[in-house]
Amino acid sequence: MFETARVRVRWLTSNDADDMHAVYGDAGAMRWVDDGHPIGRDECARWIEVTHNNYRTRGYGMSALVHKELDCIVGFCGLVHPGGQPDAEIKYALGRQWWGNGIATEVARGMLIYGATTFNLPKIIATVAPANEASKRVLLNAGMRAAPDRREDDGSITCVFEWFPNP
Repeated sequence: MFETARVRVRWLTSNDADDMHAVYGDAGAMRWVDDGHPIGRDECARWIEVTHNNYRTRGYGMSALVHKELDCIVGFCGLVHPGGQPDAEIKYALGRQWWGNGIATEVARGMLIYGATTFNLPKIIATVAPANEASKRVLLNAGMRAAPDRREDDGSITCVFEWFPNP
Protein backbone atom coordinates (compact mmCIF):
# COMPACT_ATOMS: atom_id res chain seq x y z
CA MET A 1 0.00 0.00 0.00
CA PHE A 2 2.63 2.52 1.14
CA GLU A 3 5.75 2.92 3.26
CA THR A 4 6.89 5.36 5.89
CA ALA A 5 10.43 5.84 7.14
CA ARG A 6 10.24 2.76 9.38
CA VAL A 7 7.10 0.86 8.42
CA ARG A 8 5.71 -0.96 5.40
CA VAL A 9 1.90 -0.81 5.37
CA ARG A 10 0.23 -3.74 3.63
CA TRP A 11 -3.17 -5.39 3.30
CA LEU A 12 -4.14 -7.94 5.92
CA THR A 13 -3.90 -11.63 5.11
CA SER A 14 -5.47 -14.59 6.89
CA ASN A 15 -1.98 -15.36 8.22
CA ASP A 16 -2.10 -12.16 10.33
CA ALA A 17 -4.60 -13.49 12.89
CA ASP A 18 -1.97 -14.47 15.47
CA ASP A 19 -0.17 -11.11 15.19
CA MET A 20 -3.50 -9.32 15.39
CA HIS A 21 -4.40 -11.28 18.49
CA ALA A 22 -1.04 -10.34 20.06
CA VAL A 23 -2.14 -6.69 19.86
CA TYR A 24 -5.94 -6.86 20.24
CA GLY A 25 -5.81 -9.66 22.81
CA ASP A 26 -3.69 -7.53 25.17
CA ALA A 27 -5.98 -5.99 27.80
CA GLY A 28 -3.57 -3.10 28.41
CA ALA A 29 -3.32 -2.26 24.74
CA MET A 30 -7.11 -2.46 24.32
CA ARG A 31 -7.89 -0.08 27.16
CA TRP A 32 -8.92 2.60 24.65
CA VAL A 33 -10.33 0.44 21.84
CA ASP A 34 -14.10 -0.07 21.47
CA ASP A 35 -15.44 -1.40 24.79
CA GLY A 36 -11.95 -1.66 26.30
CA HIS A 37 -11.93 -5.46 26.35
CA PRO A 38 -9.39 -7.63 24.54
CA ILE A 39 -10.65 -9.83 21.75
CA GLY A 40 -9.91 -13.49 21.09
CA ARG A 41 -8.07 -15.03 18.18
CA ASP A 42 -11.29 -16.22 16.52
CA GLU A 43 -12.62 -12.66 16.59
CA CYS A 44 -9.36 -11.46 15.04
CA ALA A 45 -9.78 -14.00 12.23
CA ARG A 46 -13.37 -12.79 11.70
CA TRP A 47 -12.16 -9.18 11.65
CA ILE A 48 -9.73 -10.08 8.87
CA GLU A 49 -12.67 -11.50 6.87
CA VAL A 50 -14.62 -8.26 7.45
CA THR A 51 -11.57 -6.32 6.31
CA HIS A 52 -11.33 -8.37 3.12
CA ASN A 53 -14.97 -7.50 2.42
CA ASN A 54 -14.11 -3.82 2.97
CA TYR A 55 -11.29 -4.14 0.43
CA ARG A 56 -13.79 -5.54 -2.10
CA THR A 57 -16.51 -2.95 -1.44
CA ARG A 58 -14.54 0.21 -0.62
CA GLY A 59 -11.00 -0.53 -1.73
CA TYR A 60 -9.61 0.04 1.76
CA GLY A 61 -9.83 -1.17 5.36
CA MET A 62 -7.45 -2.14 8.13
CA SER A 63 -3.84 -2.99 7.31
CA ALA A 64 -0.77 -4.57 8.89
CA LEU A 65 2.19 -2.42 9.95
CA VAL A 66 5.46 -4.22 9.29
CA HIS A 67 8.68 -2.82 10.76
CA LYS A 68 10.99 -2.60 7.75
CA GLU A 69 14.24 -3.26 9.59
CA LEU A 70 12.98 -6.04 11.88
CA ASP A 71 10.42 -7.54 9.45
CA CYS A 72 7.78 -8.02 12.15
CA ILE A 73 4.24 -6.72 12.61
CA VAL A 74 4.17 -3.86 15.11
CA GLY A 75 0.46 -3.09 14.85
CA PHE A 76 -2.48 -2.29 12.62
CA CYS A 77 -3.94 0.84 11.05
CA GLY A 78 -6.63 1.58 8.53
CA LEU A 79 -9.64 3.49 7.33
CA VAL A 80 -13.06 2.16 8.27
CA HIS A 81 -16.71 3.25 8.50
CA PRO A 82 -17.96 2.07 11.93
CA GLY A 83 -21.70 1.55 11.98
CA GLY A 84 -21.88 2.63 8.34
CA GLN A 85 -20.98 6.24 9.10
CA PRO A 86 -20.38 8.31 5.96
CA ASP A 87 -16.93 9.65 6.87
CA ALA A 88 -13.91 7.36 6.77
CA GLU A 89 -12.38 6.98 10.22
CA ILE A 90 -8.73 6.26 10.89
CA LYS A 91 -8.10 3.52 13.45
CA TYR A 92 -4.81 2.20 14.76
CA ALA A 93 -3.39 -0.03 17.47
CA LEU A 94 0.22 -0.93 18.16
CA GLY A 95 1.75 -3.54 20.39
CA ARG A 96 2.68 -1.88 23.68
CA GLN A 97 6.41 -2.36 23.08
CA TRP A 98 6.05 0.05 20.13
CA TRP A 99 4.30 2.87 22.02
CA GLY A 100 5.99 6.22 22.50
CA ASN A 101 8.47 6.16 19.63
CA GLY A 102 6.51 8.04 16.96
CA ILE A 103 5.47 5.06 14.83
CA ALA A 104 1.75 5.73 15.39
CA THR A 105 2.12 9.34 14.26
CA GLU A 106 4.24 8.33 11.28
CA VAL A 107 1.71 5.74 10.14
CA ALA A 108 -1.35 7.89 10.84
CA ARG A 109 0.09 10.72 8.73
CA GLY A 110 0.80 8.26 5.92
CA MET A 111 -2.68 6.71 6.14
CA LEU A 112 -4.35 10.13 5.91
CA ILE A 113 -2.39 10.98 2.77
CA TYR A 114 -3.00 7.50 1.33
CA GLY A 115 -6.77 7.81 1.88
CA ALA A 116 -6.93 11.22 0.26
CA THR A 117 -4.68 10.56 -2.71
CA THR A 118 -5.71 6.99 -3.52
CA PHE A 119 -9.44 7.17 -2.77
CA ASN A 120 -10.15 10.90 -3.02
CA LEU A 121 -11.56 10.96 0.50
CA PRO A 122 -12.61 14.56 1.17
CA LYS A 123 -12.50 14.18 4.96
CA ILE A 124 -11.16 11.64 7.44
CA ILE A 125 -12.14 11.60 11.10
CA ALA A 126 -10.86 9.95 14.26
CA THR A 127 -12.62 9.33 17.56
CA VAL A 128 -10.86 9.18 20.92
CA ALA A 129 -11.84 8.68 24.55
CA PRO A 130 -11.46 12.01 26.39
CA ALA A 131 -8.83 10.59 28.77
CA ASN A 132 -6.64 9.14 25.99
CA GLU A 133 -4.11 11.97 25.84
CA ALA A 134 -1.50 9.91 23.97
CA SER A 135 -3.86 9.24 21.06
CA LYS A 136 -4.91 12.88 20.94
CA ARG A 137 -1.22 13.84 20.58
CA VAL A 138 -0.74 11.26 17.82
CA LEU A 139 -3.66 12.65 15.84
CA LEU A 140 -2.64 16.29 16.28
CA ASN A 141 0.96 15.50 15.33
CA ALA A 142 -0.31 13.60 12.27
CA GLY A 143 -2.03 16.79 11.09
CA MET A 144 -5.60 16.32 12.31
CA ARG A 145 -7.46 19.01 14.21
CA ALA A 146 -9.92 18.83 17.07
CA ALA A 147 -13.60 19.01 16.07
CA PRO A 148 -16.62 19.38 18.36
CA ASP A 149 -17.00 16.49 20.80
CA ARG A 150 -19.78 13.98 20.19
CA ARG A 151 -22.29 12.93 22.84
CA GLU A 152 -23.03 9.21 22.56
CA ASP A 153 -26.41 7.55 23.16
CA ASP A 154 -25.29 6.48 26.64
CA GLY A 155 -24.42 10.09 27.55
CA SER A 156 -20.66 9.64 27.32
CA ILE A 157 -18.49 12.04 25.37
CA THR A 158 -16.21 11.10 22.47
CA CYS A 159 -13.52 13.47 21.23
CA VAL A 160 -13.59 13.87 17.45
CA PHE A 161 -10.71 14.90 15.21
CA GLU A 162 -10.87 15.68 11.52
CA TRP A 163 -8.52 16.03 8.59
CA PHE A 164 -9.17 17.62 5.22
CA PRO A 165 -6.63 17.07 2.43
CA ASN A 166 -7.15 20.55 1.04
CA PRO A 167 -7.70 22.96 3.95
